Amino acid sequence: MRNKIFTSEQVADMLQIHHYTVLKYIRQGKLKASRIGRVYRIRENDVDTFLDDNMT
Repeated sequence: MRNKIFTSEQVADMLQIHHYTVLKYIRQGKLKASRIGRVYRIRENDVDTFLDDNMT
């Protein structure tokens, strides 16, 4: 099963937050991402895990 991969801007649009906030979560280790060149790529299941862990 293939997993969708998003940019930090796409994740920001999905979560309705600023893309700098997404980058902050990545740097803090709250959101798992891979850096390819100068941009981050985030797997769909990592976004789901982030939401599950932070929905309180």
